[in-house]
Amino acid sequence: MDNKSIKKLEADLWESADLLRAGSKLTSNQYCMPVLGLLFLRYAYSRFKMVEEEILKTRPVRNGRQMPVEASDFAAKSALFLPKEAQYSYLVNLPSNVAAMGLVNIDGQPMASLGEVVNNAMNLVEQQSEQLTGVLPKSYTDFSDDLLGELLRIFNNNALDEVGGDVIGRIYEYFLNKFAKNIASDDGVFFTPKSLVKMIVNVLEPKQGVLLDPACGSGGMFVQTGDFVNEAGLQANSSMTFYGQEKVEYNAQLCLMNMAVHGLTGVIKSGDEANSFYHDAHNLEGQCNYVMANPPFNVDKVKAESATNAGRLPFGVPRENKNKEIGNANYLWISYFYAYLNETGRAGFVMAASATDSQGSDKDIREKLIKTGHVDVMISVGNNFFYTKSLPCSLWFFDKGKAEELKDKVLFIDARNYFTMVDRTLNEWNEWQLKNLNAIVWLYRGEFDKYKQLLEEYKTEIANMIFESGEENLKAVNEDVFVNGFEIAKKCLKTIKESAKRDINSCDRKDKKQVQNQWDEKISAVDEIVDVVREAHWLYSKFGVGEYEDILGLCKIADIDTIESKGWSLTSGAYVGVAPVGDDGVDFEERMAEIHEELRSLQIESNELMDAISNNIKELGL
Repeated sequence: MDNKSIKKLEADLWESADLLRAGSKLTSNQYCMPVLGLLFLRYAYSRFKMVEEEILKTRPVRNGRQMPVEASDFAAKSALFLPKEAQYSYLVNLPSNVAAMGLVNIDGQPMASLGEVVNNAMNLVEQQSEQLTGVLPKSYTDFSDDLLGELLRIFNNNALDEVGGDVIGRIYEYFLNKFAKNIASDDGVFFTPKSLVKMIVNVLEPKQGVLLDPACGSGGMFVQTGDFVNEAGLQANSSMTFYGQEKVEYNAQLCLMNMAVHGLTGVIKSGDEANSFYHDAHNLEGQCNYVMANPPFNVDKVKAESATNAGRLPFGVPRENKNKEIGNANYLWISYFYAYLNETGRAGFVMAASATDSQGSDKDIREKLIKTGHVDVMISVGNNFFYTKSLPCSLWFFDKGKAEELKDKVLFIDARNYFTMVDRTLNEWNEWQLKNLNAIVWLYRGEFDKYKQLLEEYKTEIANMIFESGEENLKAVNEDVFVNGFEIAKKCLKTIKESAKRDINSCDRKDKKQVQNQWDEKISAVDEIVDVVREAHWLYSKFGVGEYEDILGLCKIADIDTIESKGWSLTSGAYVGVAPVGDDGVDFEERMAEIHEELRSLQIESNELMDAISNNIKELGL
């Protein structure tokens, strides 16, 4: 199944599940955890079947019968053993009249509803994993049997068996993402957008050792690190030790489920003892190879004395106010991340943009931090990267094991104008933009081989995409990928769109939809090629075959003397300057058509909202 098909499957499953929520009396908060619990169970069952098949290949035979699989066999392969009553196939095939089956739960109590049976399944799974004890949702009796049965059927989509367990894990992430947009809290974002997480992981390049996230939320840092380590040919659970702190119990549950669904194990502490301002819950000061986090920004009213007593403040305590509180905790977090690192450790974290040049005691702490020589990379990120906030942020990176020639240098990248617009309220870095930003870091570090490998990856990927598209006119791109390839690809796309318009307008009405779909598929494929070629051109036009240079408006390497002359600011824009305005490669007519279509959809949305308001007023008798 290709990427496009998987995306469609994700969207279809979400639409079906969300329609059921809309038809029930449950809020998003009530609905989120149980739905993720069912997806978790579906994923666990997929892995169970896959691992069971592997085990049975070498299972001994006694008296003509193959020995049954056991829980220990699954533990050895980082998979959950599922008793029959916790297997998804068992649950989805139960008859409608559960009460008549005479089923009993693990405590020997009779079960009269599907909700009770699913609750029992969750208890059975928890018995198999100490990490999951008390974590899985058990509120399924809040659902009617009809609603719960329909949800079970939705996630039993046959396509999930075709694409395999890893993709079910991806769909789990997709649902977590969608729920985050609906229920993320206002006092900081617990779900970190994937592109920011990937950027942090890509720059830190974790391979082995201790990883701490002291504000771990739903565990995105752990999951992405696991993927990175596994792609490097290592085994995440044996190479890495994961530790997390999360004050909000609900988020900690999401974290443990998210890790389990990706086959990861870790120690996650939650509740008051996991409040990082007052506790080093795992006693890891100076012990971590990696620290990653997206802490809540601009937290106020932190008790100064308690924070001071909790330590991990190598550069001093931010100034307290008359109430003996720290009015902004950003530099508490920054100090913690540094303090947790061992002598060669690396840290990467998200922070409010304002922290890069805040004044007062923050500036004093920042000066001491910069003078260590361990500030490595600073990346400015634009608006709309979070689901619930539109504020810009920065990515900070520390490296205590920096190469000697980089000791007094910091790489500044201003990526505020470099992103992909997902919709009018959300931006992200796509996979190739992530690679391009990472390539700047490689060149700064002198890792030229990685840069050259990326150029080869571009050529290979673009050639494969062109071959699969079957577009003869695009073959010329292969001969000149990095210089003129973008212009060639754009012209080809324009020609295809013109041909599509003529063909659709001239065909019979009964064939119009089919012809439209055929052209849409072709345009989408070529559009994707244009996007990749655009990113290849963007990178090569700045750094050629692989030599770092400061690029106005994008990146600059500054030494500590220069940073001192800027008042110890770590704001990228203060160093990289402003790029000259040039052709952004956007077709004016095409963009105007897109804007017109967006305005039309907004008008429809506005009309629907007005109708809903009008109906609500009528129902209230006003």
